[in-house]
Parts: sequence; structure tokens; C-alpha cells
Amino acid sequence: MHFVDAKGILTGSGGHFGMNIYRGCTHGCIYCDSRSKCYQFTHPFEDIEVKQNAPALLEAALRSKKKRAMIGTGAMSDPYMHCEEELHLTKRCLEIILRYGFGAAVQTKSDRILRDIDLLDEINRSTKCVVQMTLTTYDEDLCKIIEPNVCSTSRRVEVLMKMKERGIPTVVWLTPILPFINDTEENIRAILDACIRAGVKGIICYDMGLTLREGDREYYYDALDRHFPGLKQKYIRQYGNAYELPSPHAKELMAMFRETCREHGILYRPEECFDYLFAFPELYEQMSLM
Repeated sequence: MHFVDAKGILTGSGGHFGMNIYRGCTHGCIYCDSRSKCYQFTHPFEDIEVKQNAPALLEAALRSKKKRAMIGTGAMSDPYMHCEEELHLTKRCLEIILRYGFGAAVQTKSDRILRDIDLLDEINRSTKCVVQMTLTTYDEDLCKIIEPNVCSTSRRVEVLMKMKERGIPTVVWLTPILPFINDTEENIRAILDACIRAGVKGIICYDMGLTLREGDREYYYDALDRHFPGLKQKYIRQYGNAYELPSPHAKELMAMFRETCREHGILYRPEECFDYLFAFPELYEQMSLM
């Protein structure tokens, strides 16, 4: 990893803000969109860029805000990568969010978030905190292949359960679903059953498939050659150079997904999930009454 002094930390305006404390990732997920060349990385993806002045920038930014809002983190780089064990920058930023009365929406694949569960609980009792967890496959062996350097799906479900015990709301990202790999009814049902047990508020799933762009396509195809011999050629025949790669079973799987969510009162339309994630408490209550 290497350290930089960033010029700013918050993006967005008005209703909610986003921040990325780190740039790059060490989780090694074979499908990672953040590897795409459009994001213009000038350093190796695994050489994490650390915004060492993130807490100071965040405090200065929140001190100047007249209106409180939700602050999201983790959309581009996981805030609980391995380096967070040593640096605690995410924790320090959460402490500042709590101090200034803002809300937090934290997205991760890592059980390291449990180190800060007391802090997340405090934020949620003070304003609002939502923990977002990505789940892609319920098969533990497959999980080790497609997400090699991060905790297992079963462990992530344990994290969701622990958040439920604390009353911290959760949202699951059911994405990506990789054609011919984890796009089975058995897998999707197992993940949905786990979400139901964990009492998640919403599940974000745009479609059953994945997207590939220049940069992450090459990395993904290299992984297919290593772990699923012959599958890359099947992808090329099926999808060519397309950006969107829907599963051949997408229609049936999406129908099952929507029906299950409706049956259990889980938000599943992406716009509804984002409305919930980023609405500050009193605003969301007002929306619910409309």
C-alpha cells in the first residue's frame, strides 16, 4: 500500500454523500468491476492507495454542513480490507460521523466490520446506520474461487445476523450472478433464505448476470481459464464483447427473486432500496407516510 494526501473526501450533494477512504482492493474477487480501465488506476490494483488524511478531510467537511445527511462508503473500494486492521481509518471516519450527527451506509464483504459493531450501533441509535453485505454464492468451495481473499458467505450471513441482534438494518447486494457458474435456482434460493433469516430490509439485484468492461474482462477471463477450463470460450460465443452478460436463466431467477421478496416484505426494486439507504431518518419517515 502507499499513502497520499487527498484533496477531498466527500462526493455528492444534497440528500446524501459518498466517500472512499481506500482505492484498490486486496479481496481478489474475479469479477471486480473496479478494475475497469475507465476508473483510470495509475498503480497496481492490489497496491492500495490510502487517503491518510481522510479523517481530517471528513471532519472539516461535516463541520461546514448545515444539514445532516447519510454518508455512504464502500461503493468502489471495501472499507474493511486487510489494511483497515492496522490503519483504522474507517473506524476513525465513523467516529466523526457519529460526533457530527450524520448517518452511515457501509458496504462491505468483510467480517472485519464486526470490530466496529458497537460504533455502528451508536450511530444507528443516534441517527441511522445501514450495513450492506454482498452475497453471490452459497457454495463455500465456489466462494473461495470467485472471492478468494475475503470471508465466506456463511460468515457474512453471521455478520447479518449479528446486525439483526443489534437492530442495525441491513441490505444485501445479490450481485454479480455469473452465467454458468452461480446462476442456479438452488444458489439463489439459498441466499434468499439466508436473507429472510437475517431479516434484511432490502436486496439489490439489477438482473441475474454480470457486466464486463475493458480491464475487468481480461482479469475475469484469466480467472475462468485457471478455474473453469473452456468456459471463457463459451462466454465469447454467447456474449461476444458485450457489456451486459445476462444469465440464460435470468427471467426465471428474477421472477423467483421478486416473488420471494414480495412474500416476505423485503424491498427489491433498486430505486426503493436506494431511497431507504440514503434517506436521513426523518425524511424516510415522511416518505413512508406519503
